[in-house]
Amino acid sequence: MARPINAGGLALIRQFEGCRLAAYQDERGVWSIGYGHTRGVSQGQQITQEQAEQLFAQDVEMKSAAVDTATFDVPTTDNQYAALCSLAFNIGTGNFAQSTTLRLHRAGNYQDAGDALLMWDEITIDGVRQKDAGLLQRRQAERALYLTPDTVS
Repeated sequence: MARPINAGGLALIRQFEGCRLAAYQDERGVWSIGYGHTRGVSQGQQITQEQAEQLFAQDVEMKSAAVDTATFDVPTTDNQYAALCSLAFNIGTGNFAQSTTLRLHRAGNYQDAGDALLMWDEITIDGVRQKDAGLLQRRQAERALYLTPDTVS
């Protein structure tokens, strides 16, 4: 079982993912439901709030396991961990594993790692990379959480 994400991190993910009980296509055209769940989602699908919470818990566990594996051997505060989990939730664990943010975090360059979160403010639509105001807002919130001191675990 992965290290738990603190309340601030879970609230941040919920806020920026939002919750929809009917399947929808995100900006990239990917079918999603609940709090940004994508696996096995199809047009017309509907779920209950309870199912959305179950999918959210599963998705959080999967993403946090990847972050835990990538950071277990370096000092990581609860807020840093939560912000990194939010990033992985949004960009995927593969992108997270290759990110400058993770590389800088692992090197102990925490200010630079926090700033590097802001690099993930673009979306690709129809093959064209473009800035996205919503992603920038999310990255700024993640950066603020990442740089907020708490205890090292």
